[in-house]
Amino acid sequence: MINYNSYSLSIKVEVDLYKSLLKTRLIEEKMLVLLRQGKISKWFSSIGQEAISVGVTAALKLDEYILPMHRNLGVFTTREIPLNKLFSQWQGKVNGFTKGRDRSFHFGSQEHHIIGMISHLGPQMGVANGIALGNLLKKNNKVTAVFSGEGGTSEGDFHEALNIASVWSLPVLFCIEHNGYGLSTPSTQQFLNQNIVDKGIGYGMESQVIDGNNILEVYTKVSELAKDLRKNPRPILLEFKTFRVRGHEESSGTKYVPNELIEEWATKDPISNYLQFLLEENHLTPEENELLKIEIAQEIDKNLKSTFDEPEHKSTVEAELADVYKSFEFVEIKPSEDKKEIRFVDAISDGLKSAFREHEDLVLMGQDIAKYGGVFKVTEGFLEEFGAARIRNTPICESGIIEAAYGLSINGIKSVVELQFSDFVSSGFNPVVNLLAKSFYRWSQNASVVLRMPCGGGVGAGPFHSQTNEAWFTKVPGLKVVYPAFPQDAKGLLIAAIEDPNPVLFFEHKALYRTVRQEVSEGYFTIPFGVLNYIRKGDRVSVVSYGAGVHWALKIVDELNISADLLDLRTLQPLDIEEVFKSAKKTGRVIILQEDSLFGGIASEISALITENCFEYLDAPVKRCGGLETPIPFAKDLEDMYLSKNRFKEDLLSLLNY
Repeated sequence: MINYNSYSLSIKVEVDLYKSLLKTRLIEEKMLVLLRQGKISKWFSSIGQEAISVGVTAALKLDEYILPMHRNLGVFTTREIPLNKLFSQWQGKVNGFTKGRDRSFHFGSQEHHIIGMISHLGPQMGVANGIALGNLLKKNNKVTAVFSGEGGTSEGDFHEALNIASVWSLPVLFCIEHNGYGLSTPSTQQFLNQNIVDKGIGYGMESQVIDGNNILEVYTKVSELAKDLRKNPRPILLEFKTFRVRGHEESSGTKYVPNELIEEWATKDPISNYLQFLLEENHLTPEENELLKIEIAQEIDKNLKSTFDEPEHKSTVEAELADVYKSFEFVEIKPSEDKKEIRFVDAISDGLKSAFREHEDLVLMGQDIAKYGGVFKVTEGFLEEFGAARIRNTPICESGIIEAAYGLSINGIKSVVELQFSDFVSSGFNPVVNLLAKSFYRWSQNASVVLRMPCGGGVGAGPFHSQTNEAWFTKVPGLKVVYPAFPQDAKGLLIAAIEDPNPVLFFEHKALYRTVRQEVSEGYFTIPFGVLNYIRKGDRVSVVSYGAGVHWALKIVDELNISADLLDLRTLQPLDIEEVFKSAKKTGRVIILQEDSLFGGIASEISALITENCFEYLDAPVKRCGGLETPIPFAKDLEDMYLSKNRFKEDLLSLLNY
């Protein structure tokens, strides 16, 4: 039996907790029936674990964010999300939270302050950090709770999240449901320490073990901790001991679990034990309990009927494409005529500084960006002007910081993240392509995040500091990719990126930082995305490039005195492809120059689009010029051999002589 007598709560609170538990269990049992009938496709059961979700949710205020996982139905029902919407979500109906674009609990609801998961378990904890950071910046004394299972604590994201939360004293409750198995892998094969709370020691974090099957213990302890965290912000690691009595999902079964273990935990069922306590204490009668069951069952059946009566979801290509990015009214702020000549790196710094002065809640995060000013000194002096709350040095953990940026956006705060080198984004690839890119399409939550990406070769930095990896991201719907070649564009496009409510990867070529100068407008101005720039105009050939490639092409075009259209793309997503088509149709010859290795790059896509749309206007095959199919090397002679600038002249002449 579970001991409930040591907690002193009002009868109303005790009964309300039971109602929430019962509702969750009855929905679960109904879903298992529907699963067997083939009316739903998948189910992750929380039977035996309901007290954790219900207790934690009931302990928090309605406007405090909770980030559940796929076994936390009680979070949604305790927050009283309408059942018809919940059922429609599981059926893939349009009334659901994702319009049929995702399933089960992969959604969020800002109205209910619930932020759902993606299938990768760990990122949820980093997102909670961002939300909590937003609360700290707003000084609203709110707590954030995030769930994970013991399997998720094996992921790097878990450790990054705990470290960030500890360093920044974020008011987060990390709620780990230790139910014995990560799918079929027992805890003994996940980690050697007996208790998950032991992992908090290394991060200087408070930790507590809680009986996850005792609803009164869960509710009381979480209530006390949340009250304290609102006054004294800090993270706490909570380990809820419980057990998963059903399979990871229903189709996986439980054959890998010893029968005696299932039988042992069946005696600790959080609902039957709690009901027995309420009956013995005369806080609930058998008759009242039966009436509750009837009322809840009727509510479930009524809302299920509504969902089943809802027509199957139909959409259009136009509707699906329209929801990949959050639409907004772009306001072009014209550049001032007052100009001064500055370097590319200074234009980046000036644009960033202008945005920080314009947007008082804008946050910058990155390694060594504060007192040190960043490895390229872009943010030198920012700490003194804007303060440590907004200019935040981070631990070395790209994944956790990008996740935190997403969490800030959920909490209504724009952020810029400086990747020390664009190469290092590989350590944070998952949150870029699965959180930032897909969020708006999945559940209408935009990710207002700019990732600054110092990139490119020609500086003898070798394979891990010289990549220009824009092609990793132009493939991913939902991301915008910007790649300027000149200081004026760099400043205006960076400000526009910060104004944009969508995720933007802003590539800054390191070799241009201190070698390219230009007259740059002073003050705050924007340059629209998806509009290329003609550097030269001519009629013999169209030269298409971006970033450092524009300067390489310009040098050769001028050296050969060729009448050429030289097109600086400036943004790769969105791409001003119609203007490229116009130029191709005019000149009949096109060469596309990129720094990245050739295969699978942006040049290949543009070449294919030109061939598909302008074939009858061409006098020669579209020519691509790119880097060698090797990693970019360190030694100067090897790097020169790699870089496409040293083959461009020959390729251009070959095209002209075709």
